[in-house]
Amino acid sequence: MQELKHIAICGNIGCGKTTLSQKLARHYGWEALLESVEDNPYLRDFYGDMPRWAFHVQIYFLTSRFKQVAKIRASKKVTVQDRTIYEDAYIFAANLHRSGFMSDRDYACYLDIFHSMIAFVQPPDLLVYLKADIPKLVRQIEKRGRDYEYAIRLDYLKNLNTHYETWIQHYKPGRLLVIDVNELDFVERIEDFSFIVNKIDLELNSLFNV
Repeated sequence: MQELKHIAICGNIGCGKTTLSQKLARHYGWEALLESVEDNPYLRDFYGDMPRWAFHVQIYFLTSRFKQVAKIRASKKVTVQDRTIYEDAYIFAANLHRSGFMSDRDYACYLDIFHSMIAFVQPPDLLVYLKADIPKLVRQIEKRGRDYEYAIRLDYLKNLNTHYETWIQHYKPGRLLVIDVNELDFVERIEDFSFIVNKIDLELNSLFNV
């Protein structure tokens, strides 16, 4: 029987990935591997001038995520990961290029690096997509109070959501669970967190108890 190794939580900015990853890690006794947002030396500059810093910020996230994947596979613990390497390329870099914030040359260079890396990446055993509409995302972004995120434009979030929906519709590397979190508050309402845990349990039982 295959051994459970890697759960990943994905979704747009402000959907609750980090919080859910931490809560799931505590509930199941997993190790949480969080996105290195605060450590990214380009992020604040990026939100102030996207065309200038788009390539830099995405290369940082890409290499950071690749190191995370290697760490997950080397670990003996089950890991829940906050965001995946696929999102870096198929969502964020693609959106920056399509929106005119990343040049054709930089995007081609980025994709060359990504495709070289992805040959060594195993997909998560289960990918959990937190589906959230723009009003929910905006409320969550405002609630956490990161000053540099106040510069995020609504059209940027909308474009990211469009990329997410397209990517999720065609996701094939592994098992996928979609959870609509628009009406959920899994921080304040224990029943909402239990609802998510029950869904994950069903997927894991299906994967590993056959």
